[in-house]
Amino acid sequence: MVEQRSEAGSDPKYAEKIDQTKLTREQQEFIRRKEMSQWLKNSGKLRTRNGITALAIGGIVLGIYGYTFYSVSQEKFLDELENEAKEARARYPKTSAN
Repeated sequence: MVEQRSEAGSDPKYAEKIDQTKLTREQQEFIRRKEMSQWLKNSGKLRTRNGITALAIGGIVLGIYGYTFYSVSQEKFLDELENEAKEARARYPKTSAN
């Protein structure tokens, strides 16, 4: 329920800071239980979001990694250089140095 304005122009107090040293032991325990229940309720949502985020990041990393291997495996320039080197060695006469 909303507190009615007592004076003209003053705003109602919605969330006032509470000095916990002035609370009774029962009130402190009640606050702890409420905070724990809220934390437990929100931890499931956070765990789900963290899992989805981890899967998304892992998928992106694996995709980049896989694409890199795929694109490197298609590069043939080293094979062409190796073939040219073999042909060049075959053209020259054998000596004791090679």
